[in-house]
Amino acid sequence: MAMQRNYFTVLFFLKKSKLLKNGEAPICMRITINGKRAEVQIKRSIDVTKWNTQKECAIGREKKYQEINHYLDTIRTKILQIHRELEQDGKPITADIIKNIYYGERSTPKMLLEVFQEHNSEYRELMNKEYAEGTVLRYERTARYLKEFISEQYKLADIPLKSINYEFITKFEHFIKIQKNCAQNATVKYLKNLKKIIKTALIKKWITDDPFAEIHFKQTKCNREFLNEMELRKIINKDFDIQRLQTVRDIFIFCCFTGLAFTDVKNLKKEHLVQADNGEWWIRKAREKTDNMCDIPLLDIPRLILEKYQSNPICNEKGLLLPVPSNQRMNSYLKEIADVCGIQKNLSTHIARHTFASLAIANKVSLESIAKMLGHTDIRTTRIYAKIMNSTIANEMKVLQNKFAI
Repeated sequence: MAMQRNYFTVLFFLKKSKLLKNGEAPICMRITINGKRAEVQIKRSIDVTKWNTQKECAIGREKKYQEINHYLDTIRTKILQIHRELEQDGKPITADIIKNIYYGERSTPKMLLEVFQEHNSEYRELMNKEYAEGTVLRYERTARYLKEFISEQYKLADIPLKSINYEFITKFEHFIKIQKNCAQNATVKYLKNLKKIIKTALIKKWITDDPFAEIHFKQTKCNREFLNEMELRKIINKDFDIQRLQTVRDIFIFCCFTGLAFTDVKNLKKEHLVQADNGEWWIRKAREKTDNMCDIPLLDIPRLILEKYQSNPICNEKGLLLPVPSNQRMNSYLKEIADVCGIQKNLSTHIARHTFASLAIANKVSLESIAKMLGHTDIRTTRIYAKIMNSTIANEMKVLQNKFAI
């Protein structure tokens, strides 16, 4: 990566205007980088007549002056070393940063990507224990996008947390939307990941000002597509000769009748099946995404699907109830299934979850019960489906109104 060129000088001079009581002038060091200066007091003084301004050193062979010159050489070497290390690490270089390091702040300023990487390493260690794989991958993707953005925008390998301001965040938002072609809601997720790192920095007092203070996230309303009863029956009743399509269809239908998200059905195990006192079977599982507990009655169709895959070698080998492929493969095969069944909707694994919610509402299941089965923390999330169903009813009734308009 091309690094920014720094004009860098170190100069020793006398402060003749501030003579000490003994008549000597303090020796000062001036660091200049790209025209910006920082002065350092080096705690040495000398008689004005014993100083060579051109050579920036003491004159005379006495031990006292030789020691001053040796000390100046040591300091110059130290400053050059600090500059070189910052340059090699691709960290920002200013006169003040070098001055602060010289004065004893041995650690350079806390850097954004450095802190982000530490956060991501901790999350990866806890993946599938406390954090879902998708969450970990999204944080890692955020860090990767930030690295590209900082390199492109600032020509640096990393940036101090203290340098992050409103302008940085808005430019990063623009970068995600334009360079990474992300929609508004996806962009907001990446910005929220960055905000979490900033919040940590504020708590640990690495920074004092919150650059997100004046930033408010605006998410667009999603068109939560779902299958109606007729479309669902089409998929259930369709015979698939190709095994991979048959398996993906079964998993999709299982999700339509349980409301489980892709990552939850992928990690569904025997231990998540619980038999009640009346003999009925339930799925009781904490959501991978939020850790909220889901309690879902196991209806006949999903129960039969589980029985179908009881002796599946992949399931037995991994200790899982269903042979779920990757999300990418699932979605790819679901598009084939939609084409074969003549369904014009863009089928995906998440549509199954939406279908479960909409069918439950249409069949008079209470919002509280649906929220419990879906593992929603806030019933307002569940209420979105009710609004969708109401709008669907309204549109369908308009067709009837038009047919019998007076």
